[in-house]
Amino acid sequence: MVTAAPAPAAQPTPHDSTDAEHLQLTTLQGWRRFVQTAPQVPDLLDHGRLATLTASQRLAYDEARLTHHAQLVVIATATIRRVTLEGRRLTYLNRHAQTGRCGLIVSGPARTGKTTAIIQMAKTLEVIHRQRHPYNGGDIPVVYITAPPAATGRMIAVEFARFLGIPLLRKPNITEVMEAVCGVCLDARTNLIVVDEIHNISLTTRNGAEVSDTLKYFAERIPATFVYAGINVERNGLLSGTRGEQIAGRFGMVPTGPFPLGPDWTALVSAVETSLRLHHHTPGTLAHLDRYLHQRTAGMIGSLLRLIRSAAIQAVIDTTEAITRDSLDTIAVDIAAEANRRTRR
Repeated sequence: MVTAAPAPAAQPTPHDSTDAEHLQLTTLQGWRRFVQTAPQVPDLLDHGRLATLTASQRLAYDEARLTHHAQLVVIATATIRRVTLEGRRLTYLNRHAQTGRCGLIVSGPARTGKTTAIIQMAKTLEVIHRQRHPYNGGDIPVVYITAPPAATGRMIAVEFARFLGIPLLRKPNITEVMEAVCGVCLDARTNLIVVDEIHNISLTTRNGAEVSDTLKYFAERIPATFVYAGINVERNGLLSGTRGEQIAGRFGMVPTGPFPLGPDWTALVSAVETSLRLHHHTPGTLAHLDRYLHQRTAGMIGSLLRLIRSAAIQAVIDTTEAITRDSLDTIAVDIAAEANRRTRR
C-alpha cells in the first residue's frame, strides 16, 4: 500500500543532533537543510585574541576552521553560472507548456563539477520559488535523486518516493508508486526534477529502457523541468535508439570539462585561496602556483578542491597554518590526478 506523504516536518536547527547534519540530499529533509543553510565562514582571530582562548575554546575555534576547509565556499564558475541560467530559462519556458517540455543534460568527465553545478542551480531555483510563494511552506519545488547502478523503472520510482517521504507500507507495484509520486508532485507544485548519475542508465539494456519510459511518464504527468547529469552521457547509451532520439529532441546539453591553464584557472585558484582561514598563509601563494596546481590536477576542479582542502586541513592539524609548494607535494589526491602527476614528471 502506498499512502500520501505526511506534512513536512519542522526543519532541524543547528542545535539538532549530528545525525541530522549528515542527511542526504536525496531526502526531502536533507535537501531542505542544504537549501536553508548558509555557509558559515569563521573569522580569523588576531594573535592577541588567540592567546586569550582557553583550551576548549581553541579546540572549538580550530574545529570550526577544519569544518570550513572541508567544505570551502562554492565558487561561481562559468559552468555553474551557465547551468543556473539555463535552468532558470527552461523553468520559465516550461511553466505553461502542456506537452513537449524542454530539459537539460549536464555531461562531462568525472571531477568537472557537474553535481555541484546542478545542485547549486536547483538551490537557486528553490530559493526563487520560496520568495515568490512565501506562504506556501509545504511546497516541494525541487526533487533531487540519483540513478542507482543497474536501475530499473521501479527502482527509479522508489527513489522519487524516498525523496518525497512517501511511505511504502508493503512492496507495491510500480503503478502504485508512480501514481503516488505524481500526486504528491502535483499537490506540492514541483517544478524542477534533477536526476544525477544518469550515466548509470543505458538505453541499450532492457532495464535502461524501462527507466527511460518511467522518466518519460513522469515528465508527461508532472509539469516540471527535468535536468539530468552524468559522465559523458552522449557516449554512454542515453541518446541511442528511438528513445534516445526523443531525449535528444527535447533536451539541451551543457558540457563540462577540465579548465585550460589560463586566466580563468588562475582566477579560480585565487578565489579558493581567498576563502582560506590560516594564520600564517601568505596571500597569493596559490595563485603563483597556478601552473603547478594545473599539472597536479589536470585542470579538474574536483581534484583542485580536494588538494587545497586537504592541504588546509593538514595545515591546521600540524599547526603550520600555511599552504606551500612543499606541503602540497605531501598531499595525495585522487588516483586519476596522481596518475597524471606521474606521467608529467
